[in-house]
Amino acid sequence: MTVMPTTEPSTPRRSAVRRHYLMCRPEHFAVTYAINPWMDPAAGADAGRAVAQWEALLAAYRALGHEVSLIDPIEGLPDMVFAANGALVVGGRAYGAKFTFPERAAEGPAYADWLRKNGFPDVLLPEHTNEGEGDFLTLDHVILAGTGFRTDIAAHQEAQEFLGRPVVTLRLIDPRFYHLDTALFPLGGSNVAYFPGAFSPGSRAVLERLFPEAVIADEADAAVLGLNAVCDGRNVVINAEATGLIGTLRDHGYEPVPVDLSELRKAGGGPKCCTLELRP
Repeated sequence: MTVMPTTEPSTPRRSAVRRHYLMCRPEHFAVTYAINPWMDPAAGADAGRAVAQWEALLAAYRALGHEVSLIDPIEGLPDMVFAANGALVVGGRAYGAKFTFPERAAEGPAYADWLRKNGFPDVLLPEHTNEGEGDFLTLDHVILAGTGFRTDIAAHQEAQEFLGRPVVTLRLIDPRFYHLDTALFPLGGSNVAYFPGAFSPGSRAVLERLFPEAVIADEADAAVLGLNAVCDGRNVVINAEATGLIGTLRDHGYEPVPVDLSELRKAGGGPKCCTLELRP
């Protein structure tokens, strides 16, 4: 009798795709107001430490082979470091941001101006409130769009008409996860990782239907903004404290790249918040 050798299920081999990111050095970073549950002006923030952590994030992207452009920070805009909120760029077109809170209002025009001057002349200044890639996350064939705290549903329709991509609305219900990018991130172009507790029952059902193979994060990892991560298809730049999710991603064939952005988290930001992808 011939005994066939047993084989363990193989882990998929992931491939990285070189990306182009826009970032903003946190020279003026501070926590001087509270516009989300993470922010406590009384606790303050160490601007020097924030810069050092941000520089480590920048170095990680460059070490992975990604191109990074920089926008000049503007004094008086302490949250401008969170470049993801500045726009949504898809197919060389840029859908601009219109911020909910007046403290951040000037960031939208600043990012739109940079994009026009740096190879993205087709910029739409929005009619409806939206906070860029904070609430719009792009996959190969669909854009996932968050609402509930910052971005109006009307902005989802406006973005779809401008970009010509289908947009799927997801409702956020937990104030800690005030932007979609705090509760979900794309894994390459066809799958996602997310925390179910951040979403309404209907939106959870939509995610289950669209992404049956999704990586599911628990509350402990979500609570350290472990889902505010950036994946290039293989490498996942992720908050170092999200240890459970890091292990799960490794089990699924991804290569986690842990970073410490604990100082910027005092304003509710992580790796993704600091990173706007420029899709040609």
